[in-house]
Amino acid sequence: MSGDFVSRIRHPCFAEAMHSRVGRVHLPVAPRCNIRCRYCERRVGEFYHSLRPGIAYRVIRPKQVEGFIRAALEECPSVEVAGVAGPGEPLFNPETFEALRIAGRAFPGMRLCVCTNGLLLPGKAGTLRRLGVDFLTVTVNAATPATAARLYSWARYRGNLLRGEGAAAILVKNQFLGLERAVSAGMEVKVNTVLVPGINDGEVAAIAKRAGALGARVMNVMPLIPSGEFTGRRAPTCGQLGSARRECERVLPVFRLCKQCRADSCGIPGSDMEHIPRSISEVCER
Repeated sequence: MSGDFVSRIRHPCFAEAMHSRVGRVHLPVAPRCNIRCRYCERRVGEFYHSLRPGIAYRVIRPKQVEGFIRAALEECPSVEVAGVAGPGEPLFNPETFEALRIAGRAFPGMRLCVCTNGLLLPGKAGTLRRLGVDFLTVTVNAATPATAARLYSWARYRGNLLRGEGAAAILVKNQFLGLERAVSAGMEVKVNTVLVPGINDGEVAAIAKRAGALGARVMNVMPLIPSGEFTGRRAPTCGQLGSARRECERVLPVFRLCKQCRADSCGIPGSDMEHIPRSISEVCER
């Protein structure tokens, strides 16, 4: 990863040099999702015994965002980035865009970030950039529809519920097209890939090669957390995870410090995340 990139990227999930120095706050404003990942189990109401994506103590409304960020800053002064990462799909929830608008207006020095599955990204990349989003993470778990169909049960797209390789083909196409448009719009783009042994381990390097060619800056290969329909599957071993990361690193820098955070995480990853449920309660009671 170039020194120039690291020097100007103050985001704990994009540059490892910033991981222990810069905090972030996830705004849990997006409860609904438009795809069904077989490994996902979204839950609202979970306290901090559950540390994984798709989990939030409470969903907040856009009008609560300013107070939520102020409460987070009081407890976690390290926060420099405000993002939306769920607990559902941010681009499928209109509240995401209102929350970003409010956050950008109330905290002009705050960097804005969004995590997405990419299904709606081709039509939303420009809007995100106009709202001031600097950082975008796209979760891409397959390079081909055949593999994607094994990872996703269905997708809701343009009013239709799609299944099988038809749904998977649209998802994979839109993920890469959206990534390209996000890069063209001026956002720093990271690709997240959940490594599922026996399903997508043979395509991880292909994802990295294609994403890098389209302008993605960094890749994050994460281990499967067995849950949802994949509760009975095994997580990758350290050796499998390391091998996949080394393959990807041949074509794209790899981020290795990911904590697979909740949709309401706050602070420097892995250090002060316990603060945010209390902040949520205080804000939501006002």
